[in-house]
Amino acid sequence: MRQTPKGWPRISPSLYYDDAAKAIEWLCQAFGFTVRLRVEGEGGRIEHSELTYGEALIIVCQSGAKPDYPNLPPGVSPSTINGGNTQSILLFVDDVDSHCAHAKANGALIIDEPKVHDYGEDYWTDRTYGATDIEGHLWWITQRLRDQPEN
Repeated sequence: MRQTPKGWPRISPSLYYDDAAKAIEWLCQAFGFTVRLRVEGEGGRIEHSELTYGEALIIVCQSGAKPDYPNLPPGVSPSTINGGNTQSILLFVDDVDSHCAHAKANGALIIDEPKVHDYGEDYWTDRTYGATDIEGHLWWITQRLRDQPEN
């Protein structure tokens, strides 16, 4: 398998928001992302953006149809489909408890408070919390406590 392009992880999810500009600001403030690229179109519409957290990369997009791609289904925010969830994001952090407190103070809805998940001695142990962002995307924020042993 070849290396990915410089600065790009193997997979980069795109998240759609009805107010992508507000979501970018919130994701940076509440979850600690950094804007790597922000392309604005007419009226400040977010045409493309890239947010990083360490080596993680997400793409934040404006909801709706893309006129340049007529065969592409329109991207939608969970808020437009009655809070339905089509994906969830797993983000590794160094200190899950302080991350959770910071996210909660900045408006994240904590749906599962931080707790330890021990998958047994053959696997790993994580401390994880679940949250939804300002438009309902589901996030699992986790801290690895014990790695899977090497065989």
